[in-house]
Amino acid sequence: MTKNAKVSLTVIAAVVAVVAALALVNRPDDTPPAAGAQPDPGTSVPLVRPDSHRLSGTADAEVTVVEFLDLECEACRAAFPGVEQLRAEYGDRVSFVMRHFPIPGHRNAELAARAVEAAGRQGKLDLMYRAMYEAQPTWGEKRDSQREAFVGFAEALGLDVAKFEADLDDPAVLERVRKDRDDGIALDVRGTPTFFVNGALFEGDPTYEALKAAIDRELAR
Repeated sequence: MTKNAKVSLTVIAAVVAVVAALALVNRPDDTPPAAGAQPDPGTSVPLVRPDSHRLSGTADAEVTVVEFLDLECEACRAAFPGVEQLRAEYGDRVSFVMRHFPIPGHRNAELAARAVEAAGRQGKLDLMYRAMYEAQPTWGEKRDSQREAFVGFAEALGLDVAKFEADLDDPAVLERVRKDRDDGIALDVRGTPTFFVNGALFEGDPTYEALKAAIDRELAR
C-alpha cells in the first residue's frame, strides 16, 4: 500500500468516527420506546407508590392500569370517557391509578393538578378530577391563571373554600405533584396520556376498545 493510500484511509477512518460521535450526541430525545417496552428494571422508581391515587380498584386487583396524565391535555380528555367506562365495567377487578404529569407548556396544568390534590384532602379528589376534564374547554389553553375557575369548582363541589385555597398553596401539595412528574420522567414517560397495563407500556391510541383489549389479555393470563 502506498503512503498516500495509507494517509487517505486514515483520514476516512477519522471522518467516520467523528460522524458516528455526532450522531450519538444529536440523537433525538423523543425516540419512541419499543413496542411492549417496560420500565427499565434497573430503575428504583415504582409505577405505583404507596400514596398514588387509585381512582378505583384495590392494591390486589387482577390488573393495574396506571395513567400519567395532564389535566389540560386534550388527548387526555379524549381518553377520559373510555377510562370512566372501563372503571365502571371492571369494578374492583381492575385498579386504575392516576399519576400527574403536567406538561410545562400548559400554563395551568400544574395548578389543576394541585387543585385535584387539594380537593383530595377533603375527600373529593375523584370529583375534582372529573370536573377538570368536563370543564376543560372553559379553562384549558389559557395564558392567564385559572385559579378563580378552580376555586369555583371547589365551591360547586361543596368544599371548604378557605381550606381548599390554603391547600392549593401548600408547598407539600406542589411537591406531591412534582414527585409524580419526576417519577414519570425517570420511567421514560414522554407525553400524555401514557398508560401502563400491568407494568407494560401501552402502545397505540388509548381508545376504550384498545384499552379494554389490553386489560382482557391480562385477565386471561
